Amino acid sequence: MIERRNLMELPAFKDNTTNLNAVVESPGGSHVKLKYEPNTDAFELSYILPAGNDFPFEFGFIPSTFDEDGDPLDMLILMDASTCVGCLLVARPIGVQAEQTEEGKTFRNDRLIGVATASHERAKPNSIAELDSQIVTEIEHFFISYNEMRNRRFKPIGRAGINAALELVRKGMHAFDDKKQTRSDIPPDSH
Repeated sequence: MIERRNLMELPAFKDNTTNLNAVVESPGGSHVKLKYEPNTDAFELSYILPAGNDFPFEFGFIPSTFDEDGDPLDMLILMDASTCVGCLLVARPIGVQAEQTEEGKTFRNDRLIGVATASHERAKPNSIAELDSQIVTEIEHFFISYNEMRNRRFKPIGRAGINAALELVRKGMHAFDDKKQTRSDIPPDSH
């Protein structure tokens, strides 16, 4: 019998590489924000974007990580086409950082940018600096406007490269390890 594991328990890194596993919550072009709930092992509707807004690329989380907001690290994955909710993508991180203000509290809520390793058209960039500046501006604007619609403030505080992105993932993995002993939805021997 195969033992079932929830998606939060998958490893952050793909094999022994610097590529990351990412679980898609909201595919590119989607008008809905879904959030994976490990207690139910289901994707729950979190928010419907206003008319004319959609996710510019695949948006999801990196398993076995937690960010300052208590959720897994978020990742926007550049790819040639949309996939589906729950799809596991392998992505090469290229970086970015931000902060968010919600209900008067400011905290880090990093948005990593990655490139799907299966991508053809978007496979070239190895850093944010190699992306077309218009795409970076549009991504930042998406997160700013998305959060404004939810009465939150999102402020890009820098464009960091792959080393900063990998450091955030490692820090997120340590936070995940620290929390898994106290959370009932994540078994202590999950990875």
